[in-house]
Amino acid sequence: MFRTALRNVLAHKARLLMTVLAVTLGVAFVSGTLVFTDTLKKSLSGQSAKSYEGIAVSVTSYGQGRNGQGEKEGEPGLGQQTLDKIKALPGVDTVSGRVSGFAGVGDENGKLIGSGWSNQGANYTPVKDGKDPRYAFAQGAGPARADEVALDKATADKGNYKVGDKVRVATNGPVKEYSLAGVFTTEDGAVQAGGSLVLFETKVAQDLYLKPGYFQELSVGAKNGTSADKLLADIKPLLDKNTKAQTGAALAAEQAKQIEKGLSNLSTMLLVFAGISLFVGIFLIYNTFTMLVTQRTKELALLRAVGANRGQVMRSVLSEALVVGVLSAAVGLVSGIGLAIGIRSVIGSLGAKLPGGALVIAPGTVTAALVIGVVVTTVAAVLPAWRTGRIAPVAAMGSAHLPATSKSLLVRNILGSIISLGGIGLVFLGVSTGGNSGRMTMGGGAFFMLIGMIVLLPLLSKPVIGAVRPLLQKVFGVPGKLAAQNAVRNPRRTAVTAASLAIGLTLVTTLSVLGITVGKVVDRMSTEKLKADYRVSMSSDAGSLDKSVAETLSKAPGIKAVSPQTAGYFLVDGDFRAASGVNPATIGQLLNVEVLSGSLDSLGKGEVAVAEKTAKKQNFTVGTPLKVKYDDGQEASVKVGAIFKDMEGLLSPYVIDNKILTEHSEEMYIPEVYVNVDGGASKAAQQKVVDALGKNPAITVATQQDMRNEMGGMINTMLNIMYGLLGMALVISVLGVVNTLAMSVFERTQEIGMLRAIGLDRSRVKNMIRLEAVVISLFGAALGVVIGIFLAWAVGSTLAEAMPGYALILPWDRIGIFLLLAAVVGVLAAMWPARSAARLNMLTAIKTE
Repeated sequence: MFRTALRNVLAHKARLLMTVLAVTLGVAFVSGTLVFTDTLKKSLSGQSAKSYEGIAVSVTSYGQGRNGQGEKEGEPGLGQQTLDKIKALPGVDTVSGRVSGFAGVGDENGKLIGSGWSNQGANYTPVKDGKDPRYAFAQGAGPARADEVALDKATADKGNYKVGDKVRVATNGPVKEYSLAGVFTTEDGAVQAGGSLVLFETKVAQDLYLKPGYFQELSVGAKNGTSADKLLADIKPLLDKNTKAQTGAALAAEQAKQIEKGLSNLSTMLLVFAGISLFVGIFLIYNTFTMLVTQRTKELALLRAVGANRGQVMRSVLSEALVVGVLSAAVGLVSGIGLAIGIRSVIGSLGAKLPGGALVIAPGTVTAALVIGVVVTTVAAVLPAWRTGRIAPVAAMGSAHLPATSKSLLVRNILGSIISLGGIGLVFLGVSTGGNSGRMTMGGGAFFMLIGMIVLLPLLSKPVIGAVRPLLQKVFGVPGKLAAQNAVRNPRRTAVTAASLAIGLTLVTTLSVLGITVGKVVDRMSTEKLKADYRVSMSSDAGSLDKSVAETLSKAPGIKAVSPQTAGYFLVDGDFRAASGVNPATIGQLLNVEVLSGSLDSLGKGEVAVAEKTAKKQNFTVGTPLKVKYDDGQEASVKVGAIFKDMEGLLSPYVIDNKILTEHSEEMYIPEVYVNVDGGASKAAQQKVVDALGKNPAITVATQQDMRNEMGGMINTMLNIMYGLLGMALVISVLGVVNTLAMSVFERTQEIGMLRAIGLDRSRVKNMIRLEAVVISLFGAALGVVIGIFLAWAVGSTLAEAMPGYALILPWDRIGIFLLLAAVVGVLAAMWPARSAARLNMLTAIKTE
C-alpha cells in the first residue's frame, strides 16, 4: 500500500507540487524566523559577554530615590569617595567610572549621522597604560583635553572626518565644536545598531550627563587569584540602596535574557503570520486530497475489491500526505535558512550592523520544521482519507463519485451557525467589556466567528453567487451563465477555495480600516488642537531639550510666540500626578485649548488648570484648593484656575506655569518647544528657526504637516509590513484557486467536449473558466471584507474611549483595490486551467468517462 501511495504521489506531481509549495511557504517562515532569532540571540549574547570581559564586578547607580513623602534621597550617582573606597579593597586591580547620554554628530551637510536614539556619548577612561580597553584606536588616541573628542570609525567615515578635524557635536544643549583626537572601533551596541558614539574627556562627560564628580556606573577589575563573587561581597556593604552591584558574568547573563525577551516580540509576530499561512494552507491541502480521492474513486474501489480493507485504503491516502509533508518540511527548512540570510542582508542594507557569526540551526528548528510540515499536511488529509473508507466497491466501479448528502450539509450548516453565533456573541461581549480584557475576548470571538463562517460557506455560496448570475449572463452571455453554475455545482469545493481568500482579506481589511481610522484621529488632533507653526524637538526622540533652546528662540528676531512643553510631576493630595509646564502668556496662541470653565490666564497667577476627566474623577471645580508638594519637597496650596477639555498626547491632566516647575526642580525634561513666527509658516521662516538654533543637527524643526506625516508614516509603515506578511497567505490562496479549477476542468472533460461540439469555441471556454475563478475569488474576498469591517468596528469601539473624536472610517478606495486584486487573482489563477480546457481534443473529451 505504501508503494501504491508513493506511485500516486509521483503520478500527480503538478497538483501535489502546489500543495508542497503551500506548506513550504509556512514552514520556511517558521524555520527562517527561528534560525534568524537564534542566530541574532547568540551573536548579541556573545557580543554582550565580550563587552564584559575583564569586568569582575559592575556597580550601577539608579540616581536619587524618593521616600514615601516624595522627597529625594541618596546621591545623584556614584561619587569619587565611593570609587576610592572600592579601589582600596584588597583584590581590586582597577576601577573605572562611566557616564553616558545623547550626543549627535553632523555630516558635511549638517545632517545627523545615525538614528537619534542610538547616538550616544560617553567618557573615555584610561585604565592601564593610558588606554581604555573598551576601544581599539585605528587612528590617533582618546580625548585628553576638554576640547577633544573621539569618534567611532563608522561615524568618522560617514562624516569624512580625519584626526585633527573640527567636529560639531550636539548634546541636549547648544552645538559645540571639538577637535577630533582619534578614531576607534568598538563592539558597543549603539554603534552596532547603526548609531554613533562620541567619547569625551571624563569631566566634560560628567558635566554633560550627570554632575561633576559623579558616575553612573563603575567597572571593577579583579587581581589574579581574587574571585568575582568574593569581590562582590566586599563591595556591597559600601553601597546605598539606590545602587546595584553584579558580577560581570551575571550582568552578561542578564543582558542575554533581556536580548532574548526583546527578540521574542519579533519572533512571535513573525510566527503568528507563519501560522496564518499554514492555516490557509490547510484548506488547500484538504481541497487537493479531496479532489485526488474523487478523481481516483474507481482506483480506490478496485483496491477494495481485490482485498484491501478500509484501514489500508485510508492509510494509503495518509501515506501520500506523509510523503508530501516530509518533502515540504525539508524544502521549507532549506528555504527558511535562505530567508534568515536574506533578513540579515536587508537589515544590514538599512544601516544596522548585526554582529557577525555563523547561522544557528538548532535541533529544535529542524524538529519544528519536520513536525509542522508533517502534522499540518496529515491533519488536513485526515477527512479526505476517512472518506475513502466509505467508498462502496460496487458503486465506485460504476463511477459513483460519492457526492455530499443533503444530511451532511444540513449538519454542517447547523454546526456552522452555532459556532458563528457564539463567536459573534463573544465579539459583542468584548465590545461591552472594553479595555485589554475586552479585546482578548473579542479575539477569541473573531476566531470562532471566522471558523463558523468558513463552515457556512457552502450554504452562503449558492444565494450569493446565484444573485450575480443574471449579471454574468447579461454581460458575458453563455460563458457567464455556465461560470456561475459551475461555481456552485460543488459548494464544498467552492467554499474551501474561497475560505483562503476570506481569511486573508479579513485580516487585511481589519488592519486597513483600523489603521486609516486611527491615522485620521491623530491627524485631526494635530490639526485641530495644535496652532503652533513649528514643533522643536530632539531628533528621533533622543531626549530632553536644554532650557537654552526656548531662551534662544524667545530672543530671536521674527519669532512671535514660544512655549516650552515641560514634563514633570508633583504630589497632589498625597498622590503623584503628571504635570505639564507651559508659558501662560503664549500657550493660547500655540495650542487650541478648549477651556470649559475658568481661564488659562489663571496660570500666570500660580494656579493650576485640570483636564476634564481628572476634574470629574476628583470632583474638582474652579476655585478648588489643592495641597501640592513639588519635586524639591516644598509644599504649597494652589487653586484650580481652569478646567479644560482633555488633550491626550499634548498636555498632561495638570497644567501649571513653567516658571513654577523650574523653580522647584533641579533638572527639567523638555520634550518639545512650540513656536509661532511672524507672517506664519513658510520655508524661509522654518530656516530662521533652524538658524537661530545654530543649525543643530540633533534638533528637528517640524511643521504641522511634518507632524502629520510622522504619525501617518508610522501607521503606514506598520500596515505595509502587515500587507507584506499577509501577502504570503494570498499567494497560497492563488494556488488553491488553480488547484480547484484544474480539478474542475478534469471532472468536466466530457462536458467541455460536448460544449465544444455544440458550438462553444475555445475563447468562450477560456472565458467560462476565467469567470468561474473570478466569481469564486470575489465571493471569498467580499466575505472577508464584510467580516473585516465588522471586526474593525468592534476593535475600534474599545479604542474610542482612549481616543477622543474616534469615528470609524471606511477606506473605500483601498477596499475597492482589495476586491480588484481578488479578481486579478482569479484571472491569473485561471490561466493554466483555462488554457488546458481550451486545448482539449473535442472527440477525445466526449469519449472520456
